[in-house]
Amino acid sequence: MALCGRGWARCARGLRLGPSAQPGPCGTRGLRGSNPFTRQQEEEWRRRNRSAVGYIAAAAVGMVGLSYAAVPLYRLYCQATGLGGTTGAGGGAERIERMEPVRDRLIRVTFNADTHASIQWNFKPQQSEIYVVPGETALAFYKAKNPTDKPIIGISTYNVVPFEAGQYFNKIQCFCFEEQRLNPQEEVDMPVFFYIDPEFAEDPKMAKVDLITLSYTFFEAKEGQKLPLPGYQ
Repeated sequence: MALCGRGWARCARGLRLGPSAQPGPCGTRGLRGSNPFTRQQEEEWRRRNRSAVGYIAAAAVGMVGLSYAAVPLYRLYCQATGLGGTTGAGGGAERIERMEPVRDRLIRVTFNADTHASIQWNFKPQQSEIYVVPGETALAFYKAKNPTDKPIIGISTYNVVPFEAGQYFNKIQCFCFEEQRLNPQEEVDMPVFFYIDPEFAEDPKMAKVDLITLSYTFFEAKEGQKLPLPGYQ
């Protein structure tokens, strides 16, 4: 009693805090700092926070890496799947030499050119259309000009319509997915060497397709550029 004096009531209330509480002579001062369970929880929280910070930092580094890899990964994926009318790779020279043209299947190929609002280029096809047959190579040209007084680097995507024909439209050479630098007032011709796979003529879904449109869109090349999916701009 002498220890608490008139604070006996406060001491008594402190004794009712439970078995884990160890009140001092005159109450429960210092209870939170001396509780071992509380200290363990705080250490666990600190450990989890450190882990969370590490995960966030790793994710940020990964996103930077993916932004640099976006264009080549995008190109490989779209060419492999024909997604959204993306054309396929042209194949080897031996395969091209062995192709047999399907003479009784004439196809009209038209050409389209667009520029995104981010790039100040003049871009257009040099021919409106050509006629080809499956298994026959063809050459077309686009023209690009930088009318400004500063160098501009562009990069293009492409697709074909109808989308289902993309898997049969094969490029041997083109300017897509490669950065193109044009100096002030510079104008260049951009060739597209392609063929339509002979298997096009054997696909029942292509039976009524006699018109294919090849379309290119140029964007200004910027770090971390995310190109839109072909056919879904």
